[in-house]
Amino acid sequence: MSATPSPLHRLGAFAAARRRTVLIAGAVLFLLAAAFGAGAQAALSLSRFEAPGSQSDTAEQILHEEFKDGSPNYVLLVTAKDGGTVDDPEVAAEGRKLTEDLAGREGVDTAGSYWSRGENSALVSEDRSQALVVAWLRGTATEVRTDLATITPDFTKDTELLTVRPGGQDEVFRQVGEETRKDFLRAEAVVVPAVLLLLLWVYRRWSAAGLTLGVGFFSVLATLAMLRGVTAFTEVSTFAANLALVLGLGLGLDYSLFIISRFREEMAATPGSTDADRHAAVVRTVASAGRTVLFSGFTVAASLAALFLFPFPFLQSFAWAGIAVVLSAAFGAVVLLPAALAAVGRRTLRPGRTEPAVESGRWYRNTLKVMRRPLLYGLPVLIALLALGAPFLGARFGLPDERVLPASASSRVVQEEIRTGFAAEETDALQVVTTGEATGNTSGSDYPERLSQVPGVFQVDTGSGTYRDGDRAGATADPGRFEAGEHTRLTVVPDQEALAGDMAQFVERVRAVEAPYSEVHVGGFPAAMTDFRGELLDRLPYVVALILLVTFVILFLMTGSLLIPAKATIANILSLSVMFGVLVWVFQDGNLSGLLGFTASGRMEPSIPILMFCIAYGLSMDYEVFIMARIKEAYDRTGDSTSAVAEGIQRSAPLVTSAAAILALTFATYATGGVVFLKELGIGMALAVLVDALLIRTLLVPAFMGLAGKANWWAPAPLRRLHARYGISEAPAAETPRQDLIEAK
Repeated sequence: MSATPSPLHRLGAFAAARRRTVLIAGAVLFLLAAAFGAGAQAALSLSRFEAPGSQSDTAEQILHEEFKDGSPNYVLLVTAKDGGTVDDPEVAAEGRKLTEDLAGREGVDTAGSYWSRGENSALVSEDRSQALVVAWLRGTATEVRTDLATITPDFTKDTELLTVRPGGQDEVFRQVGEETRKDFLRAEAVVVPAVLLLLLWVYRRWSAAGLTLGVGFFSVLATLAMLRGVTAFTEVSTFAANLALVLGLGLGLDYSLFIISRFREEMAATPGSTDADRHAAVVRTVASAGRTVLFSGFTVAASLAALFLFPFPFLQSFAWAGIAVVLSAAFGAVVLLPAALAAVGRRTLRPGRTEPAVESGRWYRNTLKVMRRPLLYGLPVLIALLALGAPFLGARFGLPDERVLPASASSRVVQEEIRTGFAAEETDALQVVTTGEATGNTSGSDYPERLSQVPGVFQVDTGSGTYRDGDRAGATADPGRFEAGEHTRLTVVPDQEALAGDMAQFVERVRAVEAPYSEVHVGGFPAAMTDFRGELLDRLPYVVALILLVTFVILFLMTGSLLIPAKATIANILSLSVMFGVLVWVFQDGNLSGLLGFTASGRMEPSIPILMFCIAYGLSMDYEVFIMARIKEAYDRTGDSTSAVAEGIQRSAPLVTSAAAILALTFATYATGGVVFLKELGIGMALAVLVDALLIRTLLVPAFMGLAGKANWWAPAPLRRLHARYGISEAPAAETPRQDLIEAK
């Protein structure tokens, strides 16, 4: 009597027996996903770097509710022509009218300028040829940047007296969003034909290449459709669409490669070509490789789901995207693809070629060489990885600015002119909001004086006047802006040196000044970014610990070993260290900046490397699961650790390297984009995937396992019993007889 078929056996039998029904249902799902996912871009949101509940967030809320104002998020750079100055009567009159026009636009809550705030404002350039109009637009990032899409063209002016060019933080990031959408379309145009050519080279069959690409397309469209559904109850960033393209296509292709490869093995082992033979091959494929695909997908989803621990919609968007990608790619590879394989059968096999014996394979022979001399091969690889990762020791994290855009972007040009021509930037001012009357031994009147003496402060604007270096420098043109009920507002304007340095330290220096009020909240863009970074780094250890724990448990359940998951963790960290080392060397320090077309800022924004860690770690474990599944299958059959490692790598390494090449290509397309964030993601992820597949899995892993020998499979007796009950394996638990398949129909 045969053992009870597993759920995956039954799924494979159903897909094979009801292939037409499954394929028709798949086609309907594909069309629905295409129709619903087509509107995903419009439903996705733009994000700001904000930390809900933080001091900066509280300050901003008080400004909105009590002062009916906020930190300036839009600016117009006004330049007098023909050697004139902004104090010329005609220029001043036109500047005042420009301020009034901007204040009257729908979506603009407040607007002010050099001409409305007086001589003491920081809104005039040092040579007085330029001045600023600053404004605050209320609303979410999406609402504000939608308004700016119509406001910016109207306020890009060139008259006889002056030129007007828009900038500001929300204008910069609006243009970042536009560049990202262009990069998305460019990536689609480049990656699809390139991937198709790679698949044809791998398979040598149009049918196999077409099926694989079809699963990838299904994953992308289904992911976009699911993300659009998620927007019904939470915010999802537009950047998630970029991840949906690259990861959806990549994982869909990865999983299809492994399913089709296993199907080819099963068909090659079957002498006949009848319908029952195809059915049996499909069932064995789903029961073996399908199981590994599901657990591999779980590792990727778990790594990205850890981003839910961050209270930021921007990062949580990638968690939603990762889960949607895994669900759609796994469904396509384990349900739809087996039905298609049952239909095409031997047409997926390479023409006129039989699979060689495992022992004669190149990967098998090379693995035995490495395992016989593990130190000879392993130490150079280890040294190279450590050397490539060493620059990460000098990593500096900071706040993003306009340099994330290409040099030709209009808002970047404006911000750079402000940086070079103005002594300070009021748009990057800290907003100090106090509550209640001054108390204690320190009077409220000397609080702005002491703030103005903080290193890096250009001036402090209050309702009683402007203060510089502890002295009152003049009266305030609009004192009403600084009082609202029991709340007082002080604007701390940083100088250019502070802006070019560590803004987080500057923010902390301002916050450290003793205040004579019951409550003091420091906000503004630099403070918001500082709080965002602080919250990010505070939660990072928990995210990393969760990812390491989940992936460790998955590998233990697959191998029954404690040593192999520990080895995988160390190997993955080495792989990621290379990625981070290159990120620092290239994007922080500026090496290759001319070739890649970006401007280094001397620091990195921290959320993108954290996102890359989660993606790269999941993908590294993805490959680890596929390789270790084949090694464990061979070890369970033979009991010989050395031959099992060689056989497992021979069967999986060609697929891992092919999958890595395809995935690296999809990531690398973003290296040609205009936004630095996407360049970092593209280059860093492509490098991590290739290093992992070509060095870690094929040289370092066998070297380590050669050193460990039989200890590879060690675990304490209680854990061995746990694995015996709940462990997973690519080897089918029970092989369904052909008669069972026939009856299953």
